Amino acid sequence: MKLVAATRACFVSLAVCFLTQPVAQAADEVKPNIIFILADDLGYGDLGCYGQKRIETPNLDRMAREGVRFTDCYAGATVCAPSRCSLMTGLHGGHARIRGNGLVPLRPEDTTVAETLRAAGYATGAIGKWGLGEEGSTGVPNRQGFDYWYGYLNQVAAHNYYPAFLWRNDEKVPLGNVLKPSKRRHGGVAAKKVDYSNDLFTDEAIAFIERHCDVPFFLYFPYTIPHANNEARDEGMEVPDLGKYAGRRWPEPQKGHAAMISRLDGYVGRLFEKLKELDLDQRTIVFFSSDNGPHKEGGADPEFFHSAGSLRGYKRSLHDGGIRVPMIVRWPGRIHPGETSDYVWAFWDFLPTAVQLAGVEQSPGIDGVSVLPVLLGEKYNRGPRFLYWEFHESPTTMQAVRFGRWKALRDAPGTPLRLYDLEADIGEQRDVAGQHPEIVEKIARYLSAVRTESKDFPLRRAP
Repeated sequence: MKLVAATRACFVSLAVCFLTQPVAQAADEVKPNIIFILADDLGYGDLGCYGQKRIETPNLDRMAREGVRFTDCYAGATVCAPSRCSLMTGLHGGHARIRGNGLVPLRPEDTTVAETLRAAGYATGAIGKWGLGEEGSTGVPNRQGFDYWYGYLNQVAAHNYYPAFLWRNDEKVPLGNVLKPSKRRHGGVAAKKVDYSNDLFTDEAIAFIERHCDVPFFLYFPYTIPHANNEARDEGMEVPDLGKYAGRRWPEPQKGHAAMISRLDGYVGRLFEKLKELDLDQRTIVFFSSDNGPHKEGGADPEFFHSAGSLRGYKRSLHDGGIRVPMIVRWPGRIHPGETSDYVWAFWDFLPTAVQLAGVEQSPGIDGVSVLPVLLGEKYNRGPRFLYWEFHESPTTMQAVRFGRWKALRDAPGTPLRLYDLEADIGEQRDVAGQHPEIVEKIARYLSAVRTESKDFPLRRAP
């Protein structure tokens, strides 16, 4: 009976979509659907279109051929919660509410991209990993502009790909998995593995698109692949099967890592097939990125796949390997296919970009600027701008700045700046601060005023 009911609901949804689409398209042709797919700990070099040789990602490679691939796009932070906060609020780490991986929720006064788009007439959905507010807090997705929510609220619970439950709006949805006994409040490892969370996310996302094909929608789609299940230690690259990598003479964790990324690539392929099936392809702009650089957990070895490409560092580093991420944007008929752009931008630019796509007024007081002119191939003569990051999971607060070709890092407030010329030294191997004192001084002045004080994330100086 459940299968019959589900099939009937699917046919009804498709019928409504096809019957209402011409009218909706005429009314909303200047308001494209917006989808943002976010991988978790996917490195700059983990996709074929970014130079990966061992892991197969045909759908994402095709997305790059059909859209624009950015070489100099940055996440909001080097760990997940602050990176996602920047993406949702348009604020960098010096102004955002969440600046570290502690369980700090968004507040009612924090304006998200979902709130802004919902006010513009968009249906809004979030499916996957949230990490910006626990159960009952002001930060849960349904209190931050999302009409529909399905997934993990807690970022540690999201380590486990076979959880006992997921959230649908404010209700716990039990799954068929059974967890091993543990004293941990979050996380864990499954003894009985039945329901793979990311498979469920993809089904939910496709159902969301089917339900809202007659109105403009915004779908925020943060997967947990290829994050490790940290609690599973060296068996933390959890995936239902190793697929084409099962017979490779690789360490088991690397087989799992590759299988996870190829599985994610398959999800993306399913999504694009559904957009084409519903005749939504040319009405939908799709962004694909990662929340930070590659990890070294769950047995994963980022050196094995050169996951950071030519960049230095990994997750939890403010070198570019920890914060520079893949960014592919596809919009058939509007974005020129096969483009590669070296325009420098960051996650906090997504909110103003989405706002401009929706044709509404931008929220005041944000750090981001719209990159829509760049996406559409228009002449864009904006000069270099400052981009800022900070990292709070070490004994001190590390800070980083990108300014045009220059990248500066500081190990703690008050310590000397290191300076790298990324055009000549993409791997950040040679500190040239002594050769460019005027650039160091300019960045130091910027750092002196870049952030607001935060009781939750104060600046910590070197001991």
